[in-house]
Amino acid sequence: MALNFQPIYVLASGGERALEQLNTTANNLANVNTPGFKKLLLREMSQYLPDNKGDAVHLFVFPRFNDTPVITTQGNLIRTEAPFDFAIFGEGFFEVETPQGIKYTRNGHFLRNAEGFLVDANGNYLLDKQGKRIQITDISGKITVLDDGTIYLNDTPLTAISIRNFTAVRPDSESYYIPDQQKNAQEIPANYTIKQGYLEQSNVNGIEEMINLINAQRRFEIYGTLMRSLDQMEQKSNEIGRA
Repeated sequence: MALNFQPIYVLASGGERALEQLNTTANNLANVNTPGFKKLLLREMSQYLPDNKGDAVHLFVFPRFNDTPVITTQGNLIRTEAPFDFAIFGEGFFEVETPQGIKYTRNGHFLRNAEGFLVDANGNYLLDKQGKRIQITDISGKITVLDDGTIYLNDTPLTAISIRNFTAVRPDSESYYIPDQQKNAQEIPANYTIKQGYLEQSNVNGIEEMINLINAQRRFEIYGTLMRSLDQMEQKSNEIGRA
């Protein structure tokens, strides 16, 4: 008796989706305490087999990967009192210059390096609205950042922090994001205020993600159990056919 592989393909596809869900959820949990991290959501779609001329017995639906959008909802703000900690309340991302090019982040924890430039924890440069690195050489006075991102030394304006926004972004390494060109991302206006002395927390709900992780694990186990059961049924059918 010929072995019918189509149900196994369907179950294997479901198992692969469950594994992707496990990986996505685990990544969310790993960044629950990362400032400015945005939750990833795994979306799936149904893939029907091609027209089989009315043979309803062999009409199968495959679970297929669709995309992993970034959920850009606002995270809670925590007060740090650090003068170079900035939180974006609203839309948009800080613009950062890295060796690999311009990237974007919601992690507003910045420091002054030895040359007076504002850099993130990876040593990459925060940029102003002219696309230039922000350098503060004189810190003898009071550094103040207004809601629009303008940086003042006492009463003298120095520059303004660049905040950029896009219709769609995708995650990069080290809590950076880049415009999602697969979704034809376009730059759009950013509606925001800058809070000096604050950091935005991750928008991941740890309890919710733990539940999602358990459900994904159970889903993966169910697909594996069904595949083993189906294999056993096929073996029994072959034995009966040979008898």
